[in-house]
Amino acid sequence: MTTETTQVYRVWIKASPERIWAAITDPEWTSRYAYASPADYELKPGGSYRSMATQEMKDFAKANGFEVPDVIVDGEVIEADPPRRLVQTWRMLMDPGTAAEPFTTLTYEIEEAKMQPGVHKLTVTHELTGAPQTAAMVAGTEDDGAGGGWAWILSDLKTLVETGSSLAGR
Repeated sequence: MTTETTQVYRVWIKASPERIWAAITDPEWTSRYAYASPADYELKPGGSYRSMATQEMKDFAKANGFEVPDVIVDGEVIEADPPRRLVQTWRMLMDPGTAAEPFTTLTYEIEEAKMQPGVHKLTVTHELTGAPQTAAMVAGTEDDGAGGGWAWILSDLKTLVETGSSLAGR
């Protein structure tokens, strides 16, 4: 598993930049793909960001002898330029190891794809300096129980935006 200090992920999506932006920032969308965690953004510099635990996450944790906090990821908006660019800090609070690490920086960039009209490239850059546990978690792998990380999240976001249904059928 990679624990690089900068991880970059790209996906091409056949949708408008406004629709992709909504899928990233609107809790109605974020609760429908990947880990189904509703995201709450205050889309202005200095604004807050929170991603909330679902009841399914809480039930799973309880059944396995641990607890998950209500807020599983938090941060602050650094830059918001809808529907093209979002820069924020990001800290995973789901376990004590990642919660103890410093905030990382996450950048979303939505650009028109040169190869095909109506297709947009979404690039996610995650700066993870000083956060090796978070880096391992977001790199993801199904093999070690870490989940799919950013690759899974972006694959599911793309599927939902293009088809109206997530990989899990939400």
